[in-house]
Amino acid sequence: MKGRLYLITGNPGKLKEIKNRLDGLDIELSTMEEDFVEIQADTLEEVVFFGIEHLVGEKRIDRPFIKDDSGLFIDALDGFPGVYSAYVQQTIGNDGILQLMKGMDDRTATFKTVMGLHIPGEGISLFRGEIKGDITLEKRGFFGFGYDPIFIPEGSERTFAEMTLEEKNRDSHRIRATMKLVDHLSME
Repeated sequence: MKGRLYLITGNPGKLKEIKNRLDGLDIELSTMEEDFVEIQADTLEEVVFFGIEHLVGEKRIDRPFIKDDSGLFIDALDGFPGVYSAYVQQTIGNDGILQLMKGMDDRTATFKTVMGLHIPGEGISLFRGEIKGDITLEKRGFFGFGYDPIFIPEGSERTFAEMTLEEKNRDSHRIRATMKLVDHLSME
């Protein structure tokens, strides 16, 4: 694929994380803000697939675009906040998650991203990336966004929020999904 590809988001952090991974491909990534229906579902795949179908069917978007969804799945909380991560971040935030986990020894969690690509005439392709790690006892760091200040990826002693964008982009859930997308696009 060559040309312009749109990322459906209002989050500039996502654009920064994805954009530099498309270097080397003849693709210009831009954002497009669109209201869409985000269903309550059991998996990120269902949320992304439905969101793309809505954008194509109801909004009649007829250009190539990416729609993604991410979630923090905490083992001790039975996968919560999971597919509700964006809502939980907006309502109770990192402080609320830390409060829910107060006194818990099991701090393991998995950060997941599902990235959906829609190319007119070719349908929808989904790409999943995930990284295991632990939830901190307190917020740490000033970079990133969302749950970055409370998530330490496996093999690190720092949270995503304590890492520069370049450091985080070496290995994160979103980058793992993005690399699968890049592999797919480079075969087009």
